[in-house]
Amino acid sequence: MLAITLFGFAGFAGLCLSMERHYSDLLGHKATPRRLRGLRIGGWLLLVVALWLAVLKSGWAMGLVELFAVLMAGLCLWVFVLPYRPKLLLVLAAASVVLGPFSALGWI
Repeated sequence: MLAITLFGFAGFAGLCLSMERHYSDLLGHKATPRRLRGLRIGGWLLLVVALWLAVLKSGWAMGLVELFAVLMAGLCLWVFVLPYRPKLLLVLAAASVVLGPFSALGWI
């Protein structure tokens, strides 16, 4: 379940940063179209990995329920923390990208 959460959170971080406004607000400079496209593709790929892990763990019925539950929790975190502590979200997103594969392998 932790791996699903981490990959989902990192996926939404990628999708959030693929929007020009959020990218410039969080990182302080303008992004190139290629970088935005890469973030968008990477975000969707991480969400697909989270979906795959959820279905692998619990099957289609309960896996989708678990996936959407952790995705909604991650989105709530983004919505409520982004206006007040945006740099904290970048740290959490980076930690999610690093710790997600370790969690999926069962090392955490």
